[in-house]
Amino acid sequence: MLVFDAHLDLAMNAIHWNRDLERPVPETRALEAGLPQKGRAAGTVAFPEMRRGEVGITVATVIARVARAGNPLSGYATPEIACAVAEGQRVYYELLQARGELRRLPDGPSLEAHFGEWRGGPTCEAQSAERRDSDGSDTSDESDARRAARGAFSDAPPIGIILSMEGADPILSPEHVAEWWAKGLRAIGPAHYGVSAYAHGTATPGGLTPRGPALLEAMEACGMILDVTHLADDSFWQALERFGGTVIASHSNCRALVPGDRQFSDDQLRALIERGAVIGAAMDAWMLYPGWVKGETSNSVVSLEAFVDQIDHVCQLAGNTRHAAIGTDLDGGYGTEQCPHDLDTIADLQKVPDLLRRRGYAEPDIAAIMHGNWLRLFREAWGA
Repeated sequence: MLVFDAHLDLAMNAIHWNRDLERPVPETRALEAGLPQKGRAAGTVAFPEMRRGEVGITVATVIARVARAGNPLSGYATPEIACAVAEGQRVYYELLQARGELRRLPDGPSLEAHFGEWRGGPTCEAQSAERRDSDGSDTSDESDARRAARGAFSDAPPIGIILSMEGADPILSPEHVAEWWAKGLRAIGPAHYGVSAYAHGTATPGGLTPRGPALLEAMEACGMILDVTHLADDSFWQALERFGGTVIASHSNCRALVPGDRQFSDDQLRALIERGAVIGAAMDAWMLYPGWVKGETSNSVVSLEAFVDQIDHVCQLAGNTRHAAIGTDLDGGYGTEQCPHDLDTIADLQKVPDLLRRRGYAEPDIAAIMHGNWLRLFREAWGA
């Protein structure tokens, strides 16, 4: 079944962790063996595994925080540095698009064409040949080696990406939003961990900053989607009140199941449902297990059933399946040590449909959760 994963930090892993995402996951794990950093030798995401798991569309991020007093995570010294880092991540996606590995999806027609290709348009072999004919560089020995590394998926279509920014520090001013839109950015989360230039985020209580309303106004003016993931409670409510455009929660779980300000309360989830939002369930184990202690709790206590619990809770609140979806955040600064124990790579997302079937979900509803709800939301946001 096609999977639409609404949150993967692909460029962060490539540029900051120096991971070649065109290599299969086991190769990268072997290369990282012995590295002390959390998550090393335990990655779950690479393009071969995404293809094997039919993760044909993802919301791919650029992320670069500015360091501020009291923020729980590190960041860059100035907004200009953060902007340059985010631009580098954006260029990474462009380079892989030129190679035929990725395909940027900035509008309705591109999304529809890409979805049709993954779901049975012209044969993958013919599409691959067409791409090679249109790009002479694809005949190089290096490209042949990359295709060989894909194995059985050597002729699969590119992976579609919708570009998102996690934490708005790289936006130097609200006027800068239009420039990012022109470069392909389609969604913005105003804050990540701590306070950004525009809002308070996870672990930092507070509302929008004085510059926050102008950011939201600029986003709405150009059609940018608001991602409320990571917003502190006051910022969340203020943003919903001030922003009239499309709203999503790309990778957010339920506070009723796992307490903590990183998750959303039922009142927040109901407000999102009323706005027509879609909520992507995340796979970070500490967001799936109450009382998780980072660095101490074993992932043996968390299975994919806990991930499905998050999806089911949203469905029960909504009274339907239109607002629950996938937003894994896999390899978002961690690896298999902080994932459900029965997930080895992102390809194991294909286990989720069976778990939903066992709970009585019908096939159309499962398809909606796995990809259809995100497709509908972006179609509506882009007037497709």
